[in-house]
Amino acid sequence: MTARAFIAGCSGPVLTAEEEAFFRAAAPWGFIVFRRNIETPAQLTALTAALRETVGRDAPILIDQEGGRVQRMGPPHWPAYPPGRAYGRLAGNDPLYHREIARLGARLMADDLRAVGITVDCVPVLDVPIAGAHDVIGDRAYGRDPETVALLGRAAAEGLIAGGVLPVIKHIPGHGRAAADSHHDLPVVQASRAELERQDFVPFRHLADMPLAMTAHVVYTALDPEHPATTSASVMRDVIRGHIGYDGLVMSDDVSMNALSGSLAERTRAAFAAGCDMVLHCNGRLDEMEAVASDSPELGGEAGRRAAAALARIAHEPEPLNAVDARARFTAALAAVA
Repeated sequence: MTARAFIAGCSGPVLTAEEEAFFRAAAPWGFIVFRRNIETPAQLTALTAALRETVGRDAPILIDQEGGRVQRMGPPHWPAYPPGRAYGRLAGNDPLYHREIARLGARLMADDLRAVGITVDCVPVLDVPIAGAHDVIGDRAYGRDPETVALLGRAAAEGLIAGGVLPVIKHIPGHGRAAADSHHDLPVVQASRAELERQDFVPFRHLADMPLAMTAHVVYTALDPEHPATTSASVMRDVIRGHIGYDGLVMSDDVSMNALSGSLAERTRAAFAAGCDMVLHCNGRLDEMEAVASDSPELGGEAGRRAAAALARIAHEPEPLNAVDARARFTAALAAVA
């Protein structure tokens, strides 16, 4: 069965019979897991295998494993990782060393993920926060200037790819100025296009070669005063595909977030009409997933090409890693920050 252009979650640590039946019929391209789905390494490995079994293929399985306050897999079964900001605060004033440790952290994280069947990490955060913005981004960002964010974001992305895990650059074209948390409200950014190009878009331009991107549920009045980027055809055409030059697969941020209005079906149709290749739905509610699936097309055309190209980026054995030595070096580097 041809995959449909959406990514879905599930409600708990094991699939219900209703979820199994739904996934077999709806054939989502991929899945995403959250803390509600995670108990132990053995349980999570079984869950990722069960998700793939429902669609009969090696479907991508996503997670938000940034480190810091956004880390779905953590102690006691997995290491704790620092937030993105920590890499810019490492000892010394050596950006190449900072880049090395950011890459190493992502490479170690990729090992954790691959071991339990997870092949996509929604990292790096390429948003550039400004003073006075909501702290929904905060220390998740690698720094407060676009050059640092681009440097360390690329290091993290390359560390994941080296470990056989796809990165997702987010939140394109930039969430750093938002004065509201898009999980709860619709942020409106009033900066000029010139200012957005000078700062917010820069990291995304530097990482425009990455395979997957996630949109921002943010209105930019200088670009489209009525629609957030996720549902704005002009932002997709003129900024994401145009100025930024991004030709990878664009997925929406979670369409169940309160920043978006309308029914789940309406949000899904709007995201695809704007030019998203894929819609993401995260909360695991079956009735909502059914609504998303009903308005998600079969994956084909340019979206299908981009999806295939993304998966081809990890069709290789992971880069060799001495995990013990690498973990010791990483821990020592971060201890200096603490």
